[in-house]
Amino acid sequence: MPEDPIAHSELAALTRRFEEVAEKHDREFGIIKSDLTAVRLQIGNLDQKVEALDKKIDQNQAQIIALLTQLVGQRPDAG
Repeated sequence: MPEDPIAHSELAALTRRFEEVAEKHDREFGIIKSDLTAVRLQIGNLDQKVEALDKKIDQNQAQIIALLTQLVGQRPDAG
């Protein structure tokens, strides 16, 4: 049975469309993967900033406690 040129042409067109869509999906997946990597880096940076802020808050609270401890027992008019 001889090959049908129309069927062969349609098969080639479908194959080409499939490959184009596959390439598009690969590009989009690459973009999404890159975006996720950027988000992970930003989250890491935010974590570091939060840790630094927590440390500073702890230091400030310790300083406040130390100052309040010094004031305990002092007369208010002794300034």
